[in-house]
Amino acid sequence: MKYIIWFFFIAAFTSIICGYALDVSYSQKLIGYGVLGFFFIVIPLFSWYSWKDKNPKDYMLNKENLDKMRERENRKK
Repeated sequence: MKYIIWFFFIAAFTSIICGYALDVSYSQKLIGYGVLGFFFIVIPLFSWYSWKDKNPKDYMLNKENLDKMRERENRKK
């Protein structure tokens, strides 16, 4: 999965750079497709890949987690 994310990132980045560097009639489309690929393919894939084995409840601020944070802070002092 990591290599797929890298492939799409490089493809989107290359498309944006080519859109700016080349003087062709479809250069604005290259930039647009690169930006769309980055925001609709690369970022969601990266987010899913980095969060797939983690529990979101561990990162929420609720009563239990706040108490755990306070206990850790009191132990440090």
